[in-house]
Amino acid sequence: MTVHFAPNIYPLTLYYDGACPMCHAEMHNLMLRNRDELLAFVDISVPGFDGQPPGATQHDLMTLIHARQADGTLVKGVDVFRLAYSAAGLPWVSALMRRPVIGPLADRLYPWVARFRNHIPQRLVVLLFENAARRAAAQPRCQSGDNCRLP
Repeated sequence: MTVHFAPNIYPLTLYYDGACPMCHAEMHNLMLRNRDELLAFVDISVPGFDGQPPGATQHDLMTLIHARQADGTLVKGVDVFRLAYSAAGLPWVSALMRRPVIGPLADRLYPWVARFRNHIPQRLVVLLFENAARRAAAQPRCQSGDNCRLP
């Protein structure tokens, strides 16, 4: 089954804090699931980073996750995750974040999570993302037809 994605959105470039254990773990999970290469990843924590997209400062990028759509539109906060999880083959996660109660709650809680992201216990990070990354890494990658390989 072929999934069609809006050409004005994808590829979606995610700007993330690679020095944050939770951010790194979540992006690693998405990288492993990025089989259709609809996502690009930019670690904004590297020394000398100066690749901010137009309309965002380094401070903005470090405050909330940002992404640049293929058409140049800047997206931030939970909307980034909604788009990224759809592209990474987890549309149910994206759909969950759009539900009437969960969506607005995620939108309200995310700025707090982002602010305190470096204080989130490592056990919770492992539970949320590292176990998911292990499952993603164990899934075969199919290139064409029946030619599949493990990562």
